[in-house]
Order: sequence, then structure tokens, then C-alpha cells
Amino acid sequence: MPSYTVTVTTGSQWFAGTDDYIYLTLIGSKGCSEKHLLDKAFYNDFERGAIDSYDITESEDIGDVQLLKLEKHKYWYKDDWYCRHITVKTPSGDYLEFPCYSWITNDKEVVLREGKAKLSRDDVTQLLKQHRRKELQERQKLYRWKEWHPGFPLSIDAHSYHDLPHDIQFDSEKGVDFILNYTKAMENLFVNSFMHMFQSSWNDFADFEKIFVRISNTISEYVMQHWQEDFMFGYQFLNGCNPVMITKCKQIPANFPVTNEMVECSLERNLTLEQEIEKGNIFIVDYHLLDGISANKTDPCTIQHIAAPICLLYKNLENKIVPIAIQLNQEPGPENPIFLPSDAHYDWLLAKIWVRSSDFHVHQTVSHLLRSHLLSEVFAIAMFRQLPAVHPVFKLLIPHVRFTIAINTKAREQLICECGLFDKANATGGGGHVELLLRAMKYFTYESLCFPEAIRMRGMENTEEIPYYFYRDDGLKVWDATVNFVRDVVNVYYASDQTICEDEELQAFLKDVFVYGLRDNKESGFPKTIKTKDKLIEYLTLVIFTASSQHAAVNFGQYDWCSWIPNSPPTMRKPPPTEKGVVTIEFIIESLPDRGRSCWHLGAVWALSQFQDNEIFLGYYPDEHFVEKSVKEAMVKLRKNLEEITSFIQDRNKNKKLPYYYMSPDRIPNSVAV
Repeated sequence: MPSYTVTVTTGSQWFAGTDDYIYLTLIGSKGCSEKHLLDKAFYNDFERGAIDSYDITESEDIGDVQLLKLEKHKYWYKDDWYCRHITVKTPSGDYLEFPCYSWITNDKEVVLREGKAKLSRDDVTQLLKQHRRKELQERQKLYRWKEWHPGFPLSIDAHSYHDLPHDIQFDSEKGVDFILNYTKAMENLFVNSFMHMFQSSWNDFADFEKIFVRISNTISEYVMQHWQEDFMFGYQFLNGCNPVMITKCKQIPANFPVTNEMVECSLERNLTLEQEIEKGNIFIVDYHLLDGISANKTDPCTIQHIAAPICLLYKNLENKIVPIAIQLNQEPGPENPIFLPSDAHYDWLLAKIWVRSSDFHVHQTVSHLLRSHLLSEVFAIAMFRQLPAVHPVFKLLIPHVRFTIAINTKAREQLICECGLFDKANATGGGGHVELLLRAMKYFTYESLCFPEAIRMRGMENTEEIPYYFYRDDGLKVWDATVNFVRDVVNVYYASDQTICEDEELQAFLKDVFVYGLRDNKESGFPKTIKTKDKLIEYLTLVIFTASSQHAAVNFGQYDWCSWIPNSPPTMRKPPPTEKGVVTIEFIIESLPDRGRSCWHLGAVWALSQFQDNEIFLGYYPDEHFVEKSVKEAMVKLRKNLEEITSFIQDRNKNKKLPYYYMSPDRIPNSVAV
């Protein structure tokens, strides 16, 4: 009589184990096994983190095992179970892997496929085709599109976090409660005594140290000491937490009438402004997206303000990027002067503060929320809806959407909703962030999300002309490593372009992203269909890079660069100056956030800069969705490449006062989860 050994691995997260009855049925090419209760006498089966083995004997030959059915029946009370995977040793001595990596809830049955990735064309039996179809039908009922706000990318249809399928919820909800985390951050930073002091201004710049000094951090302390200096202002456009705005200037915009006479004392090469532009030494940052955005009116006691500045920057003889002209709004005129380094100290300082505040708004809503969080959720929903677990692209992408739908759902509940935490400290709260995101959708393109192309579009690709752009340098290395890994995986399963064209599930995934997730926006340039291997490799690299590396670059530096409030004010309480020579230190302090808003801001940037407790970093795949040796070898190769990049970055950062490590692979989580 044929006998099998079944080894079951239970997850190690909290409450993963179960006391319920677990039954197993093997489904083979010649028939089904009996339904076996997996239970050992005088033994506590399926404990958290346990690996349990069971010998089962069949009276008849069931042929090649194709599917494995698990059933859970209640023993006493509701007791969900997280099954990682099951290994079956067949009578011939072969080992079959059945990845599960999901919660089995209530009295539910789960049917698992053997772990080798298969395209739909590879399934020849009706049994496997039917299993594939049924899985997607069930998923499409669970993962539904919904419009959270008109004009936004579509998101998950869930009224609250608890409506989400258990499989995509956090292991512990505590870790993702924004209100709890922000409050805890303020307590840890010893600033909670200030958190309710709205309308109460600080006395001077030094007074901000009362909420800053509790944490010793190299970069944030360096920012505090040097934030007023022009080199520090310029450096942040290259390697701060929003290094995606700076563009090489080809010509001065018509609405920014900077003349050679205005800036000639800042130019160091005895060239005119026009000649410096031709030499590639002039750069520009334009916050036109903020023009006309409504300022936060949720607190009638505090009038808040938003500007839409344009900033001209210059690469000096030391190869440092420094500001040489700032206009605080888009429409030129006598009440919108162009501020210069040669102006009075406080005039120039306040102009730079306004640029930093504007950068904060665009960073939070566009670079961070739209271009990493919301986009990654679109990919995640489309993946669950259109790709079965056996599909190679599902197996490739699943680690890179871990907890993304959950964190975004929590954000919609607590952070960016009406009267949410975003309204407490930010000038774009109370609806301005919605206007800003809708405006940014017009510039949201596929091309701008492909990292090398995004760098080229801004004219920032030349490493000799712009030598200290570490975001670019490290990002290109990680992009290339990701491209090579994706190519290795794609080549295993897609023999030709024809195979891609014929993969209906893949094409349905692409269509779901474009038609539903991105609202059929043809201007976005996202493909509705893909016909070549090269294009598929680029697309999947974009998905993985956006969720991992790009999010890391714009997220985890927030405490470093934004914790010193004057360097990154989340709101301004006075309007931009309309003339020169009137700004005083008192006016600047009255313009900066009050004590209460400063504390909420500090709690936010601290909480957002922390890794998850169980973070999984780029290149590591503890959940073995792939069982093929060729893919596992590709993973080893990827890790080796990433380790070399990490070592290079560590060597470069040695003895640097301002190390850049946000694109270091050992600090890049696999997915958007915070």
C-alpha cells in the first residue's frame, strides 16, 4: 500500500498556531486519497513555528499528486491557523513542495498546487485548469476596486482595516496604528508636553532645540547646525528625502525673470548666466504644482499659508549646488520679488525656508503618497485579482506588495482622511493635499517611474558634471541589479515574445492596472498590453523598484531631514513677504509652526522613518513561493550583487559627515509597509 510522509510548517507570527482539527486530502491523477486527520496522540499539533510530520497510507494508487486539500474544523472556539507550506514525500521518494503562506480561517478548505510555477498554457488537465479559474474567481470577490476619491488611482474596496482579507493584514495591528505610533513617538522624544500647545510660538531658533535634543542622530544634528547655509540647502535637492525635483535648467522660465545682473555676484566662472546655462551649471526647482492650492483651514485660530516658489541653483567651483535666486510665487510682479543671496540675511533665509516648506508638501503628497504608496497598491490589487498563486509573476511580486494594501487602508482611516492626523500640522491638510495629488496625476507617467529614464528626463545623468548625486548613483546600481534578477526569472518561464502575448493572465493583470487602477489614463503612458520580453522585464522592474528602493529613498530619511523644524516646516503661519528689507527674526519665528504643530510633525517624521519590527529587506525571500532551482540560483545571484552595492556604499560613506544610505540594499525593505 502506498505511503506518504506529510510535513506541515506553521507560521511563527503571533497566534499562527491552532487547536482546530486539520484534515488533509491528496488529489492525484488517478483519484483522491482518503481524508486524513493530521493528529498525533498526546501531542500538541500545529503550534506557532512548529514543523510537524505525519505518515499516511493509502489503500490504492492515486497516481501523481497534483493538488492538496486542507480542511480546518472548529475544535472549541474561533482559532485561525497560518500555514506556511507543506512538503509531501511520495512513495517513490520524491519531495513535492506545496507553498501556502496564508491564513486558514473558520471552517474553511484550501486547495494548494504543487510549487512549480506554471503559465496557464502549461496546465493540460481539466482539474488544474478548473483550480486555476476557481482561485481567481474567489480572489476577485475578495479584492475589489473602489474609488476613494474622484480622480485618485483606485484602491481596495474596504471601509476599514478590519474589512481586509486576513492574508494581507499586519501580523500585529499595533505596529501600524498611526495615532498610537505618533503619540508614542512624541512620548519617546519627550515632546508630549508641547503637543497641545497650538498657537503658541517658539521664542527663537534655539528654542526649537527643546523638542529636538532628545535624539542623537548624525544627519539631523548636522542639519540643525548647518541648515542656514546655502550649501546645505542645495545639497538636499540631491540627497535629501525628496531628491527627485532638481532639473538641469535649459532656459529661464518666462514667469521667473532672473537677469544676469541679479546673479552675477554668485557666479564664479566669469561667465554670464546664459553661458553658465549652456555649460550645464544652472539647475532649477519649480513648485508650480502648489500654485493656488487651498491652505489648511481646519483650525480657525491659525491662518496657514502655501507658496509655489521657483528656485534657481548653481554648481559652483567646488561642485556644490547652491541657490542663487528664489521667487516665492509663480506670477512675477512688484509684490513677488526675486530674493538673492546678496539680500539682507533674514530676507534670504526666509525665502529658503519657504522653498523647504514647499518641498515638504510636494514630497509628502506626490513623491511619497502618490508615486510609491498608491501606485504600489494598484499593482497589488491587480496582482491578486488576475494572477493565480502558481503564476510566476505572482510569485515574483508577492513579496513586494506585503502589507501595502494594509498600510494604505490604515492611512485612509487615520492619516489622510477628513479630520485625520495630516490635518493637525500640515498646511496642505483639510483638502489641499487632495487638490495637490489630483494636479500631480497629470504628470504621473510610466516613463517618469523608470529610474534611469526619470534621471535623464531631468538632465541629471552626467556623473562628471554632477558628481555628488548619490541618490542617482546608488539608485542606478540597485535598478540594474533588479533588472538582472527580473530578466533571469522571466527567461525561465517565457521562452519567447510569443509566450508573453499568449499569457492571458499576465495581459489581464496589465489591463487591470491600466483600465481600473490608473483610470484608463492614456496620458500616463502605462501599457495596457505587453508583447516583448524586454518590455515585461522593464515593467516588472518598475513594480519592484517603486515598492522597495524608490519608497525607501523618499521615506526613511524623513527624520534625518525634517526633524529640525526650520529646515522643513510643515506649515507657515504668515504669508510670503511681498517686499525686501522688512523681514526680522521675530517675523520668521511667527511664520514657522507653533509648538503644538511642531510636535505633531516631529512625531510623524519619527514614526514614518522606522522600519517594521519584522522587516524583510531587498533580496531576501523567506517565504519560498518559488521552488525551482533556477530561480533560487537567481536569488542567490541577486543577493550577491546587492551585497556588493551595500559594501560599496558603506566604503563611500566612511568618515562622511553626511552619509547617504537610503538606497543601500540592506536598508531597503521589500515593500511599502510604513
